[in-house]
Amino acid sequence: MGKQKILFVAHCILNISSKVVMWDYDDMAAEEALRQKFLMKAIPQGIQLVQLPCPEFTLYGPRRWGHVSDQFDNVFFRNHCRKLLEPILDQCEEYLATPERYEVLGFAGIDGSPSCGVDYTGSSREYYGSLGGHPDPMSVYATGELVSRNGVMISVLRDMLEERGLELPIKGLFAAEPEKIMSFLED
Repeated sequence: MGKQKILFVAHCILNISSKVVMWDYDDMAAEEALRQKFLMKAIPQGIQLVQLPCPEFTLYGPRRWGHVSDQFDNVFFRNHCRKLLEPILDQCEEYLATPERYEVLGFAGIDGSPSCGVDYTGSSREYYGSLGGHPDPMSVYATGELVSRNGVMISVLRDMLEERGLELPIKGLFAAEPEKIMSFLED
C-alpha cells in the first residue's frame, strides 16, 4: 500500500450548505459542476479530504448576508481564522511528520470567496453601514468586484504556514480556471 494522500479543502467543497444563500443559482452552476467533477475524481483516487472550518458560518451562521473580503479584513476576523486554523495546522504537521505513510498535497480554497479565495476574492470598500436607509443600495452592490488577491482566511493560512516553516501548495476551485484545482489529482 502506498502513501495516503491528504488534501485540506475549504469547508464548502464538501458542504455547500455552509455557503451564503445564492438567489441566482445559475451563477453558481459552473462552480458546482467543477466541484462535483473534482470530488468524483478525488474520492476514487483515495485522496483523503480534510475539511477546513468555515469562518463565516462559525461567526454568522446560515442566515448571514453576503460579504466582501474588505469587511472581514480586520483583527477580529483574522484572529477568529487563526483560532480555527491552529488545530488544522497541528494535524497537517502530524501528517508531514510521518512521510513514509502520508503525502500532504496541500490546501484547496474557493476563488471568489471573501474568506477562502486563493487567487481571487470579492472586494469593495463601499460595503459598510446600514443599507436600509441608503438612498440607492443597489449602487453599493454595484461597487463589488473580483480582485486578484487572497481571501482573509487564506491570507491567515499563508502567514501561519510561513510561521511554521511549511511550504505547501494552495490552489483555488474556480470555474474559469478548472485546471488549478484539478492539478491536485492524477491524470
